Amino acid sequence: MIGYLRSDGRKGIRNTVVVAYLVECAQHVAKTIVTNVNHKDVQLIGFPGCYPNDYSLKMMKQLCTHPNVGGVVLVSLGCEGFNREALQQTITASGRPLATLVIQNCGGTATTIEQGTQHAKSILAQIEMTPKVEMEISELVIGTICGGSDGTSGISANPAVGVCFDKLIEQDATCIFEETGELIGCEYIMADRAATPEIGKALVECVEKAEKYYTKMGYGSFAPGNAEGGLTTQEEKSMGAYAKSGASLIDGIIKPGDIPQTKGLYLMDVVPDGEPMFGFPNISDNAEIVEMIASGAHMTLFTTGRGSVVGSAISPVIKICANPDTYNKLSDDMDINAGKIIEGKATVDCVGQEIFNRVLDVANGVESKSEALGHKEFILTYKQFDDSIVISRNGQLGPSCMVRR
Repeated sequence: MIGYLRSDGRKGIRNTVVVAYLVECAQHVAKTIVTNVNHKDVQLIGFPGCYPNDYSLKMMKQLCTHPNVGGVVLVSLGCEGFNREALQQTITASGRPLATLVIQNCGGTATTIEQGTQHAKSILAQIEMTPKVEMEISELVIGTICGGSDGTSGISANPAVGVCFDKLIEQDATCIFEETGELIGCEYIMADRAATPEIGKALVECVEKAEKYYTKMGYGSFAPGNAEGGLTTQEEKSMGAYAKSGASLIDGIIKPGDIPQTKGLYLMDVVPDGEPMFGFPNISDNAEIVEMIASGAHMTLFTTGRGSVVGSAISPVIKICANPDTYNKLSDDMDINAGKIIEGKATVDCVGQEIFNRVLDVANGVESKSEALGHKEFILTYKQFDDSIVISRNGQLGPSCMVRR
């Protein structure tokens, strides 16, 4: 594989300019800049809130310095609470070209769009000079989520992703699975796979937190579409979701925006810490993809039985369809037909190998279906996570991330 070398030593599989709005009031200007440039490698991201939030600042820092990002245009209204200066400092320190536009200082909508369009084009030209270097499988970070699950998901697409994950981990890649709200009932099964007893205990606590959160909010991860698709209980859905993680040891737990510091398999805990708070939205597929990207994921494996058309800004999404009927209806949007397993035309291992091969193809520059169709969905909302200190297997201390090595 060939990757784009960044100053921190990480390598990207894409070379994107992100145009990032720092409050919803600046969204139209930022979106129009992207539209004007009209280039697949210029993409829109942003945070809509006016009130500051530590989680959103951390996320934006990680997204704007992701290995797949080569340069950044920030669009600010000027009076929002977002810590623009801290984000600027992080991007500048990363060595990426940066332009910041403050609408209140630029003369308004039209002039800011004009200036931003020129800046984005200029940065796009600059990053063409980014060094291209050899990249190993061991340098990949791959995430997985499921969305629109049905009765076929847990017996086709999800276990096939698990096979792919095991193959990636065998070659020292880093893999991330989630989300704890869809793993209720599987906490002790996961604990048995934990690399250390401490991680096992933390896995159980993560799922218990998710159960409390969903109970308080009154709406869990089991949706009407899941029932219509043949799932009968939360536990049944959980077992299917769990299958995506494969059979490897679970090496640690991370929160959104944490970058795994060692190779292996990680659970991402996406449920906010503390008492459940209204105003923090329930989990959504697009938000979880963004959280995977903020933790360094070069791409996300998205399994679905009911069907989904989403992609994402910054990192490609590979969609694996569990249901053969759904695949026939939505084949233009699906990368992998895991429904072949249901029809008896392929084994789980065979489809797992197919997913692994597609990961390497996309890492080598082949567009996923969602990329080719222009999908660049993005959601970033308010959340809150503790900066808890935990002890890893080697006795080291680290914030909000438990690892075994």
